[in-house]
Amino acid sequence: MTDDYIKQWVIKADHDLGIVEHELNLPEEDMIRDAVCFHCQQAAEKYLKAFLVYHQKKFPRTHNIELLLEQCAKIDSDFADIEVRELSSFAVEIRYADDLYMPDFEEVEFYHDLAERIKRLALSKIGMRE
Repeated sequence: MTDDYIKQWVIKADHDLGIVEHELNLPEEDMIRDAVCFHCQQAAEKYLKAFLVYHQKKFPRTHNIELLLEQCAKIDSDFADIEVRELSSFAVEIRYADDLYMPDFEEVEFYHDLAERIKRLALSKIGMRE
């Protein structure tokens, strides 16, 4: 894979975090918390996939952060002990009315910190700066 392809994954992930940052700058009552968690999940997923692409590892079409972390940990053990709670559920399950769930602000902060942690780790491992 080319460096441009890896950069495309990172750019898309950065865009997801940009949406998160925008929402986090709003007053708490105006923040769309479930959307923030969705974009945290999307960013984490794309940073992990950029890391796997960099190492020329194939991965399934998945939104499962735990699975992607397992694959990354096989390459680098620094990915092994990252606690993700229910981040993967924000990719698909809770986006529909039948599964309405609104995360509280503590969860929003946790998932934002998690996405930032994954970003820093993945970018450092592929030699890219934030």
